[in-house]
Amino acid sequence: MRNIIRQLNLVCSISIAGVQKIMVPGTSVKSSKEALRLTRIYPGIIYSTAGIHPHDSKSIIEEPSTWHDFQVMASAPECVAIGPCGLDYQRDFSEPCIQKEIFERQLKLACELQKPILIHERSAQEDVLDILTKFQPAQPIIVRGFMGTTDEALKYLERDYYISLTGYLCKDKSDTGVRKLLEDGRLPMERLLVETDSPFMYPNTRASKLPQHVKGGLTERSLLYLHRYCTFQRNEPCSLPAIVEMIAAFMNKKPEDVALATAFNALKLFGLSQ
Repeated sequence: MRNIIRQLNLVCSISIAGVQKIMVPGTSVKSSKEALRLTRIYPGIIYSTAGIHPHDSKSIIEEPSTWHDFQVMASAPECVAIGPCGLDYQRDFSEPCIQKEIFERQLKLACELQKPILIHERSAQEDVLDILTKFQPAQPIIVRGFMGTTDEALKYLERDYYISLTGYLCKDKSDTGVRKLLEDGRLPMERLLVETDSPFMYPNTRASKLPQHVKGGLTERSLLYLHRYCTFQRNEPCSLPAIVEMIAAFMNKKPEDVALATAFNALKLFGLSQ
C-alpha cells in the first residue's frame, strides 16, 4: 500500500512536474480495492488496475472466496487494465504451478472484459509466452518494468507487445540489456511506455555507470522534482520527467518527442482521456 498512499499525497506536486494522470496498480485483492477507491476520490486523475502479482498468487488459493471480489473490481469502469500478472521465478513467494494457475485466471478474465494486460515477468519468459500463446488475447499487452535483455525484448516486440521502462536504466550495466536496446534504436517509440514502479526503481541520476551524455541530458527542472520529493531514494511519480530525459538521451532523440509518444501510447491503451 505504500505506493498508493505516496502517490495520493503527491497529486498536486506531480501535476506541477508535468504528470497529469496516475495509474495506480493493484497487486493483490486488497491493494486493487484500495486503488479502485482512489479513482473515485480523484476521478479523471487517478485510474486503477486490478492485478494479482505472482508473489501474491498463493493468497487466492488460501482464500478462494476473494476471487469473486477481484472479478467485481476488475469489471469496474475505473479499472483500466488487468495486472500486473504473470510469472516470477527469481523468488519463491508462490510456487510456479500456483503462479501459472492464477496468471491464467487473470488472462481469461482480461479476455472476457477486453481490458489491456500488464505483464510482470522475471526469469520466466518462455513460460509466459507459452501461456499467452494459449490464450491469444486480442487486447494490448504491456510488459511492465522491463529489465531483460535485448533478445528478450525483441521476442515481445515481435508479438507487438508494449514495453514499459523505469528508473532501472540507471542500474542496467550489461552490454545486452535495456540501454543497448535503446541505443541501437530497436525499441520503436510507438511500443514504448514509461512508469515509476513507485516506491521502487528510483532513477539514481548520479550513478557512476550512467554515461555522461545521459547525465548531461537531464534538465534542472526534472532534477529539482527528483531530489525534492524522492527522498532517501524512495521513488515517486514526479520522477517521470527524469526517466523520459534519460530514455531520450540513450535513443538520441528529443525529450519532448519521447514524452509525447509515451503519453499518447498511454492515453490510447488505457483510455486515460475519458
